[in-house]
Amino acid sequence: MAIIERPDTDTTIVVDDERGRGDAVTATSSFGYLRRPVETTGWRSWAFSVDHKKIGIMYGVTAMAFFVMGGLEAGLIRLQLAQPEGTILSADKYNQMFTMHATTMVFLFVMPMAAAFANYFIPLQIGARDVAFPRLNALSFWVFLFGGLFISSSWLLGGGADGGWFMYAPNSDTPFSPGDGVDFWVLGLQITGIASLVGAINLIVTVLNMRAPGMSLMRMPIFTWMAFVVQFLLLFAIPVITVALFLLMFQRQYGATFFSVEEGADPLLWQHLFWIFGHPEVYILVLPSFGIISEVLPVFSKKPLFGYPFVVFSGAAIGFVGWGVWAHHMFASGLGPISVAVFSVATMAIAVPTGVKIINWTLTMWGGKLKFTTAMLFAIGLIVEFTIGGLSGVTHSVAPSDTQQTDTYYIVAHFHYVIFGGAVLGLFSGMYYWWPKVFGKMLNETLGKWNFWTMIVGMNMAFGPMHIIGLQGQPRRMYQWTENRAGEGFFNLGFWNLIATIGTGILIIGVLLFFINAFMSIKSPPAPLDPWDARSLEWMTTNPPKPHNFDRTPTVHSLDEVFHRKYEDIGEDGNHDYVRRSSLEEIVLAEEAAGDEHIHLPAPSYWPIVLAFALPIMSYGVIYSTWLIAIGGAVAIAAMFGWALEPADADPSDFDPPTNDETSKELANV
Repeated sequence: MAIIERPDTDTTIVVDDERGRGDAVTATSSFGYLRRPVETTGWRSWAFSVDHKKIGIMYGVTAMAFFVMGGLEAGLIRLQLAQPEGTILSADKYNQMFTMHATTMVFLFVMPMAAAFANYFIPLQIGARDVAFPRLNALSFWVFLFGGLFISSSWLLGGGADGGWFMYAPNSDTPFSPGDGVDFWVLGLQITGIASLVGAINLIVTVLNMRAPGMSLMRMPIFTWMAFVVQFLLLFAIPVITVALFLLMFQRQYGATFFSVEEGADPLLWQHLFWIFGHPEVYILVLPSFGIISEVLPVFSKKPLFGYPFVVFSGAAIGFVGWGVWAHHMFASGLGPISVAVFSVATMAIAVPTGVKIINWTLTMWGGKLKFTTAMLFAIGLIVEFTIGGLSGVTHSVAPSDTQQTDTYYIVAHFHYVIFGGAVLGLFSGMYYWWPKVFGKMLNETLGKWNFWTMIVGMNMAFGPMHIIGLQGQPRRMYQWTENRAGEGFFNLGFWNLIATIGTGILIIGVLLFFINAFMSIKSPPAPLDPWDARSLEWMTTNPPKPHNFDRTPTVHSLDEVFHRKYEDIGEDGNHDYVRRSSLEEIVLAEEAAGDEHIHLPAPSYWPIVLAFALPIMSYGVIYSTWLIAIGGAVAIAAMFGWALEPADADPSDFDPPTNDETSKELANV
C-alpha cells in the first residue's frame, strides 16, 4: 500500500488500492475554480493532470481523432480519382484536401501517436514514477491539441491550406495562395513545433536522469532507445522547420522577400530548409514503430531480441545518416552533378542500418515458438510492407530514375508504404500489445485479426496500384484524369485508379473494426496481469499502473528484467535452458509488500492549459487583428507568472478537510 503525505500536515491520502485505483480526493471550494485542481476523479482530474500516463492517453485519443479526420480526407481524394473527370471536388478543394490530408496524418496523427506511447511507457520502462518535468509534459500536450485545432479551424474560416504539405515557395506566397489557409498552416505548425520541442527536451532529461538503479543505457528496452533517438532528431529538426515557417510567415504577412525571385531571392532556400527537416522527419515517424515491434517480436517468438546492440546502434545510425540525404527530394531542381552524386550515395548508405534491423527482426523470429497474436501480425506486417517501401525508396537514390519518378504517383506509393506500412502498422501493433497494460482490458483477438487482414488487403490495394499509374505517368496532385489519357490493357489508369479507391474503402473498414474492438473492450473482463508473458519493466506493476507506477523503485540487474525475474537459466556450457520460477503476480505482490513508505507525486496544475490556450489566440491575431495578439500575449504572460509562482506541491488549503468517515476509511485501508 502506497501512501502520499499531504504537505506540512499529519494527514495522509490513500491514493491506490490493490488494483491501483484511488479513493477520490476532493478540493476545497473556498476559492472555487481559482484554487489548485487536486481532484482524482472527473474531467478536472484529466484536464489539469500532470500524470504522464493520463497525458499519454490524451495524446493517443486526440491523435486517433485526427486519424479519422485524415482518413475522411483521403477517402474524398480517392473518390475524386475513381472515375475520369471526377466532380466530387473542385480543383481548389482538391488542392486543399491533399494538403490537409498529409498535414493531418504526419503532424497530427503519427507524430502525436508516437508521443503518446513515449509519454506513457518511457517512465515505466526505465523504472521512473513520472517524467522529469511533469508540468512541461502537460504543456506539450495542450499546445499540440490547440495547434491541431487551430490548423483544422481553417476549414471553417475560408478553407484549408492548398500548397501541399511541403508548401514550396513561391507557390505558397500570397499571389498564388491568396486565402488564409496557408497562414493557418504556417502558424499552426509553429504551435505544434513548440509542443514537439518541449516534449523532446523533457523526455531526453527523463531518460538520462531518471533511470532506475541498475538501468544502464544498454539495459534499456528497445522502444525507449528508439524513442530516445527520436527526441534528439526532434531537438535539432524542429528549429530548422521553425526558421522556414517564420520566413514564410513574414513573407506573407509583413511583405518580406525571402523567397521572391524578382527581389533576388532563391526559392530553393525553402526546399533546403524544409527537407533538412523533412527527411529526419521520416525517421521521427518510423523509429518509434521500429521500437514497438522490437518489443513485440521477442515476446511472441519466445526468444530475446537477436543482436540487441546492433538494433540500438543501427537506430542511432539511422538518426545520424538521416541528416545527410535531404537533397534526394530535390534531384529535379538543378542541384548539379556533384551534389546529386553525393546525396545519391548517402541515400544508398542509409539503407544499410535499416537492413540491419530487418535482418535482426527476421532472426529473432527464426527458430522461435511463434504465437500469431494480432500484435505479432501487425509487427510482421510492418516488416513486409516497410521492406517494399524501402526497396522502392532505393530506386530514388539513382538520380536518372528519380528524375523520371518525381511528381508521379510512384512517389505517393513509396511514401505510403514507408509511412503507413512502417509507422502506422507499428502503432497498431503497440496498441494491441499494450492495451491491457493501459486500460486493464483485452482487445478481442478474433476481431483484431479481421482488423489486421482488412487493413493489409486495403493498404496493398490502395497503394500498390499507385506504383503502376505512377510509372505510367500519372502526376501526383492532379485533380482529374481523362479517358483519352487513361491508356489501354493491363496498365489502364482507369482500372488501377478504381482499384486504389476500392482499397481505400477496405482500409477504412479495417480501421473501423479497430474502433469497434476498442469500444467492445469496455465490457470485457479484466485482463490478466501478464497476458503475453512479457519481458520488460513496464509489466512489473498493476494493469493499469498505479498513479505512482511502482510501489518500490525497481532495481535492474539485466536486460529483459521481468523475464529474468520469472525464469531461471539452468543451462550449462553456454546452453540456455530457462525454467519458470515465479509468476508476475508473485513478483508484483513482493514489490508491494516491500513498497516505499512515502511516495511523492507532482501536483496538478491548470497553468499549462492556460499558457497553451494563449498561443492560438495570438496566432488568430496574426491573421485577423493585432488586438488578439495583445490579448493572447497578456494571457501568456499571466500564465507564465502564475506557473513560476505556483508552489511545487499542493497547499493543504487546496483540500477539503476529511470528514470523520473519510478518516476512518483511510485508516482502515492503511
